[in-house]
Amino acid sequence: MSDEEKGRIPGQDPAGTWGKRSRDVGEHHFLAGPRSRLHEFGRVLRIAGEFIRGFRALHFLPPCVTVFGSARFGEDNRWYQLARQVSAELSRAGFTIMTGGGPGIMEAANRGARDVGGLSVGCNIMLPHEQEPNPYIDHFVEFRYFFVRKVMLVKYSYAFVVMPGGFGTMDELFEAATLIQTKKIEEFPLVLMGVDYWRPLLEFVRKTMVAEGTIDVADIDRILVTDDVAIAVAHVLKGAASHLGERRRPNVLLGESKPKAARS
Repeated sequence: MSDEEKGRIPGQDPAGTWGKRSRDVGEHHFLAGPRSRLHEFGRVLRIAGEFIRGFRALHFLPPCVTVFGSARFGEDNRWYQLARQVSAELSRAGFTIMTGGGPGIMEAANRGARDVGGLSVGCNIMLPHEQEPNPYIDHFVEFRYFFVRKVMLVKYSYAFVVMPGGFGTMDELFEAATLIQTKKIEEFPLVLMGVDYWRPLLEFVRKTMVAEGTIDVADIDRILVTDDVAIAVAHVLKGAASHLGERRRPNVLLGESKPKAARS
């Protein structure tokens, strides 16, 4: 059934429910407090299995740029269009585009990669049964645990492009900024697109956080803020182009395979 037949604007999650509630209750139980030693040991094994599954699924991806942003924007939204454009240009530059796999900005970014025949990946928390990944994904992986998903998004990306979004997008933005600040990841381009949207937040960061000494000026100066696609792509290439030649060979005896882009 098409988006129009469902009464949904393409790319948009009007109810704002994408990713808000998992069909798997494992993480909810995990965060609800301590349980028996045996139960906790079993949980550790399940989490380890989740990491292994993620490593196997994503290990053979070409170098990725992850695009974050709201699930609530339809395809007529300016930020949707900007995400689609920058993702297409990053794909042309040789990067794989990774997103959360949902509607809105995520769909726009995957769609931009598909527009130019690039590889498009979705990586998200397990979603309710009635929700489906957007139709522009070549390779989709689901995770039960948010923290496992976040590790994968950092481990298999060489840059982040952050579009306007809500709490989840803010979480991803500041997670990346913290890892860069503490040098857990280095030479990692972080780009904010949507200058009008981010301006109030950046004013708070500069006028309050820097002024109070909770961060340094250098911490915010590491982030590029622009609406210019060419500038954003050039910044990503400056910091991550050295990774474009990286390739890992799958072992067919272990059931491994290399993800491929759909033909445009």
